[in-house]
Formats: sequence, C-alpha cells, structure tokens
Amino acid sequence: MFRAGLRRLAAAAPASVALRPASFSTSASSSFAASTVAIANPTSQHTLNVSSAQGIVDGFVGAIGNTPLVRLRHLSEQTGCEVLGKAEFANPGGSVKDRAALYVVLDAEERGLLKPGGTVVEGTAGNTGIGLAHVCAARGYKLVIYMPDTQSQGKIDLLRLLGAEVHPVPAVAFDNPANYNHQAARHAANLENAVWTNQFDNTANRRAHIETTGPEIWKQTAGRVDAFTCATGTGGTLAGTTRYLKEISGGKVQCYLADPPGSVLHSYLSSGGKLVERSGSSITEGIGQGRVTDNLQPDIDLLDGSLTIADEKSIAMVYRCLAEEGLYLGASSALNVVAAKEVAEKLGRGHTVVTILCDGAYRYADRLFSRKWLTDKKLIDAIPVELQHHIVLP
Repeated sequence: MFRAGLRRLAAAAPASVALRPASFSTSASSSFAASTVAIANPTSQHTLNVSSAQGIVDGFVGAIGNTPLVRLRHLSEQTGCEVLGKAEFANPGGSVKDRAALYVVLDAEERGLLKPGGTVVEGTAGNTGIGLAHVCAARGYKLVIYMPDTQSQGKIDLLRLLGAEVHPVPAVAFDNPANYNHQAARHAANLENAVWTNQFDNTANRRAHIETTGPEIWKQTAGRVDAFTCATGTGGTLAGTTRYLKEISGGKVQCYLADPPGSVLHSYLSSGGKLVERSGSSITEGIGQGRVTDNLQPDIDLLDGSLTIADEKSIAMVYRCLAEEGLYLGASSALNVVAAKEVAEKLGRGHTVVTILCDGAYRYADRLFSRKWLTDKKLIDAIPVELQHHIVLP
C-alpha cells in the first residue's frame, strides 16, 4: 500500500501535449491569426524529455524526489572523472530532508499511529523541520518542533511561518533527559493521536533512500556509477543509498562516509568500531554525529571507508561551486563535493562519482558570505583571493 501510494503520487502526465493557438473573433485577431510566425528555435528534445518526466504531480508530496543529477563540470575536468551531484535543493521544501519527512509521516500513517487531524512532533534544528512543516500542512496534521535554543531566530521564525509550534530549549547532550529529542518524545506521549517521528532512529528515514534516492541515481547513471559519498547526520541518506547501490550493483559501487570536524564516525570506521568521545565542532549544520544511529547501524559495515573534511576545504568549495558551477550551496553540500572530488582522485580517471547536494546557501547566507563571521571563524584566508568578491555582507 505504501509503495503503491507513492507510485500514484509520482505518476507522470501524458508524454506530449499539443499546444494550439486560441480562436479569435475580432478582425484584428483574424489578421494576426492569418500571419505566419516563424519559430527560430523549435522546442528541443531536452525540453520535451523534461516536461514528460516531470509531468503533473499530486501536490507538495508528489513533487518530492526525482531531482536532477548535475555534472560538476570543472571538478569533472580536473579529476578526469564524472563528478555528479544529486540536486536535492530542487525538492519543493528545498532540501534532501523532504524525503525523510515524507517517509516518517507515511510510515506513521501506515502503522496506524497517526490519524486525520493528528499531531507530528519532532526534535530538529533545521531542514527536517522545514520538510515536516510542508508535509504536515499538505496532509492535514499539526506540527510541534523542539530545537536547541542555540539556533538562529531566523530558523525559529521560518518554522513558525510554515505553521509549526516551536519550542526552543537549552542545548544539552543527547544522554541528558533534557535534550530536545527526548523532550519531543515526551510531548508526543502526552497527546492523543500524536507521533514522535524520531528522525535519527526511525528507519523509515533510511527506507526513503532505499526506495527513492538510490534507484534514482542508478537509473540516471544507467548503472554506470563507481562510487557514492556523502556526510551523515541521522544516517538515513548515506545508509539507504549505500544499501540500494551495493545490492543493485552486486557490491561493485564503492561507498564512503564524508565526516566534518567534531564528528566521531570517521574515527569509528578507521579504528574498526571504537567509539570515542565527541570533541570539536564544524561550521557545517545538520551533519556529523556522536553515535551510530539506528538508521546508520544496519549498513555501516557496507561502507568502503571514510574521509574527514576540514572546514577550510568546505568553505572554499562553497565559493568554488558558486563561481565555477553557478551552484549556490550550503556548507554541508560543499563538504560532500570536496569528498566526491577526493574519492574521484583516489579512484583515478574514468570513474563516475556521485554525491548529495543537500540544500542551497539561502538559509546560511548571513554567515557564509559575511566578512565578520568568516574572520571570527578564521576561515577567510581559506577562500581563494579571486573569489573573495563574493563576500558581500559585513
């Protein structure tokens, strides 16, 4: 039932639509209709293919997924590989988290935990909350969000604008009962017809990428993908996509974790499973982890390795992607691009490497393009001098 519903939502429109001129009754319009208008540039096959593929979808939910796979031209030429980015910023809510948001809600419906008019509760500091706000509005649910009070007022305002009830709470470690995730769980438990969607450990998140992201990448590359890499927060994107690509390719696709500073997962993988205390931090948001989540656990042994990506490399790639590729990406997306470049260099020329472009820079511009913020973070010198003209905020 679950998959059938998604297939109906993704049903495409007829492959071609005839466009006919309107009938005109006035003499002036008759004269216009009688004239011949030459079409200098007939509709391209590309345009026809896109219109056929996109078709008509059923509301916000139907528009989630089927995002383009973008060839990163400069990095492809530099590495001699095809370096491709899955344009998840093209999802209707603006990020890869739209997929997880949809699946955790559909899963709750499927299991009878959420009925019409119910309430969804989640602990989130960013894009999952935005995705949930859209999905809940589209499907008739209320949404309650708990988030650390260290988050910007802009994020709080956006979630409230989208209809969510937002509770900023003190930022404490996950093992503290006052952690925002635990507060979200308790809130849901005290309501009738409510569910805590639990994005970190609810494996419907991982399932979204097994059933959509992985198959899309395989289809878009016609099965010619040699490697996949991305960072992980909840673990759903990396785990689910890895699981699908490993199974469909018979294990041939190599999969790598990309990790920011402050996360323990790179050391966990490189040490053979030793979990160390989390220390340090990163400018990236929504990625990095201090534990192995339930989404990541089933597939972590499928990974071929991991890379740790310094903030200096990520911030430089934000500016490179903007100047060289025309892509306005957030720092976590840029980290993924750095990882894809390094995996391509590791594999050598002639390979195809895919990564995730999680979201755009729109929600982070007041920092990423601020001279003061970059200076305070000691990152301004990491940006190539010829690209520093993009630093337009004080």
